[in-house]
Amino acid sequence: MLPVTLRLPVTMLAQPDGTSCGPTCLHAIYRYWGRRESLRKIIARARRLEHGGTYAVFLACDALRKGFDATIYTYNLTVFDPTWFRPGVDAVELADRLRRQRDRKRDAQLERATEGYLEFLTLGGRLRLVDLTRALVRAILRRRLPILTGLSSTFLYRSAREYGPHDTPDDIRGNPAGHFVVLAGYDRRARSVLVVVASAVLSRITISAAATANPRIPAPMKAPRQPHKLCIISSVGGATAEPSRPAKVWTENAWPMRSDGT
Repeated sequence: MLPVTLRLPVTMLAQPDGTSCGPTCLHAIYRYWGRRESLRKIIARARRLEHGGTYAVFLACDALRKGFDATIYTYNLTVFDPTWFRPGVDAVELADRLRRQRDRKRDAQLERATEGYLEFLTLGGRLRLVDLTRALVRAILRRRLPILTGLSSTFLYRSAREYGPHDTPDDIRGNPAGHFVVLAGYDRRARSVLVVVASAVLSRITISAAATANPRIPAPMKAPRQPHKLCIISSVGGATAEPSRPAKVWTENAWPMRSDGT
C-alpha cells in the first residue's frame, strides 16, 4: 500500500541574501544526509552567474565532488534535444552533441550551461528526460529522496515581477523571477506537495509555516541509511506537465542561521 502522506525531515536555514537560494537548498540536502558543512562555505564556492544566482547543474557538480550520486531530470529543451535521450545514446555521445551544439550556436548562456553539463557528465552524473508527472515526484519522494528544483517565485508567491539589478518590484517593466526550493513531502488526498523554501533574511515575502499545525501532515521520517544521493528536477524551457488540475503546495519557512552558518 502506497503512503497517502509523506514528509521527509528536511530543514533549511534562511538564505543570507537574495541570490543564494540554490546553495542554501543544497546545504539543506547535505544536512538531510548528515553532512555538516557551513552554509557560508557552500555559498563561497558556488559558481554564480553574471546576473546573480546559479544553475542547478552547478549545484549537482558540487554534490558529485562531495561523493554523492546525482541525477538531473531535465526538461530544458534549450540545452537538450529530446532525441538525445533515445536508447543507445550514452554519456560520451551526449557530451559530444553538447560540444557540437555549443560550437555551432555561439551563445554565452548556452556556453556556460554546457560547461556545467560537461563537467556533470565527466563526474558521473546521470541525466533523464521523462514525463513530469505527480507519479514521478511521489515515486522519488517515496525513495526518501528530497528533490531540489527551481520554480517561479513570482507565481508561487503571487508577487510583482522584478526589474533591474536590485530586483525592484515592477509589474510593468519587470520579469518573472526564479527560486530554488526543496520538495520534501506530499499529501495525496489534498493533492498537495510540501515545498521547503529558503526565504531570504531580508525577504519582502513572509510565508506562514501552516504545515506544522495541520494534523493531516505526518511527523517527519528519518533520513535513510543508503548512499547519499541528490535528485534535481530542472523544469526549464518547454517542461510538460499533466493537463489535469494543478497540485496545491504547502510551505515551511527556513530556520534562522546560527552564528557558525550551520
